[in-house]
Amino acid sequence: MDQDLAPGFALARGVWRHFEELDLCAVPEFVPQRGLRVDLIALTKSGEIWIVECKSCRADYAADSKWQHYMDWCDRYFWAVDTEFPTEILPLETGLIIADRYDAQIVREAPQHPLPAARRKALTLRLARAAARRLLHATEGVLPQ
Repeated sequence: MDQDLAPGFALARGVWRHFEELDLCAVPEFVPQRGLRVDLIALTKSGEIWIVECKSCRADYAADSKWQHYMDWCDRYFWAVDTEFPTEILPLETGLIIADRYDAQIVREAPQHPLPAARRKALTLRLARAAARRLLHATEGVLPQ
């Protein structure tokens, strides 16, 4: 079954599994604000919010015109790509994760840009509520609206 994953979600899965090893809780396909959808958002034990955008190829990266807006919704921003991706095209002011469908490795730490306290609180609550809803939907076999 996991061979049928879309390339971007396969990368997200590997990052998600790696984050679990680092004791980060992550949620895929999260909407921090109307009009924005991030591939993976994670919450650290200290309350930092990380966003990861997964890019499967150069064209996928070139088509992403919203990524700078995601930085307003996280403390750290990362790209996740596979070993074949031309990483030299990615901005140096962002983090870099090399991933596959099974695991990942952070190869460049993302600089920290602390969120304002009010935004952090609102986003953390929205993230917790989204995760709880997804758990209920998964448990009950109901698709989220």
